[in-house]
Amino acid sequence: MIYWVITSVAVLTVTFFIVINMKAFGGVPKGKRLKRIRQSKLYKNKQFRNISHTPSITEGYKMSKVAYDFFLGKKDPLLKPLKAIPSFHTDLNRDKNQDVLIWLGHSSYYLQTDGVSFLIDPVLSLYGSPFKYFNKAFKGSDIFRPEDIPDIDYLVITHDHFDHLDYPTVQSIRDRTGMVILPLGVGAHLERWGYTEDRLIEEEWGAEVDLKNDLKIIFTPARHFSGRRVRKNDTLWSSYVLITPTKKIFLGGDSGYDSHFKTIGEQYGPFDYAILENGQYGEAWKYIHTLPEDVIQAAIDLKAERIIPVHAAKFALALHPWNEPLQKITALGKEKKLNILTPMIGEVVDLNQSEQQFTTWWES
Repeated sequence: MIYWVITSVAVLTVTFFIVINMKAFGGVPKGKRLKRIRQSKLYKNKQFRNISHTPSITEGYKMSKVAYDFFLGKKDPLLKPLKAIPSFHTDLNRDKNQDVLIWLGHSSYYLQTDGVSFLIDPVLSLYGSPFKYFNKAFKGSDIFRPEDIPDIDYLVITHDHFDHLDYPTVQSIRDRTGMVILPLGVGAHLERWGYTEDRLIEEEWGAEVDLKNDLKIIFTPARHFSGRRVRKNDTLWSSYVLITPTKKIFLGGDSGYDSHFKTIGEQYGPFDYAILENGQYGEAWKYIHTLPEDVIQAAIDLKAERIIPVHAAKFALALHPWNEPLQKITALGKEKKLNILTPMIGEVVDLNQSEQQFTTWWES
């Protein structure tokens, strides 16, 4: 009996180390990178911290109950769409004189402005996890592939979770990527995947970096967490302010609601566009993911003229109906007289057209 217990433990231990060292899990900060992390004011007690105390679960909820509901509980019949969602397979090779945003599903989007191209948080494999066939993309949301990505000036990563930093995609586009903009520590993953240190713009909140064509990007706070391997919060998470000669754009990433939205709005706003997380939320984790009403308040705090909601309509990472985030955000936006833009996946948003209209495609 003891022999079998010892053997089982040994097999499980070996299996764990084999799995955790798969390339998809990335690398571990070390050397100069680890030294920079330890010197950061945002890093305390071997973890990066949020501005405010941020519990991983809301008061009054138990992690065991949340986990049970997620894995074994009764699911909403519309947790996933019943048929393929509407989408356009648009050519991403654009005239550099066009200022456009093209949503690729979830939090992935192609952005081109003032002659400079950006690709944000691309997850273009068919799953939002390190394992194939787990957390599969909805049919219709999966129309873009890594090979659709043209040469880009800047790849932008907000944090290292699997549904924002996708190993197959990032590896596939390596030779078509100029520079990578990413939070402190996340470069360890990309270096393991073949990106050289001189191509990484790896900073912490407050850093301002000059880009091509007189553009500037600023690393700004978010209220979230990180972790791709066993350790949690050993890399930083970030939002960004993109300032161009013609416009200001807020790139939100994942974040719960907090005072940083108002601070960013006062310091850098008003914004022509704010791309904000709206989806994969729940009351149990409202500190790390915004609820729809929080998205509205964040947009007001940021002084955003137009809001583009993302982080929905591709994966089922929460328990709400797949189309609820878009239903709620558009209804709340009407109440507050906010300009909510809701393109289909692949539909072109003309960043120079102030009155562009989109259909309620999620209701079809």
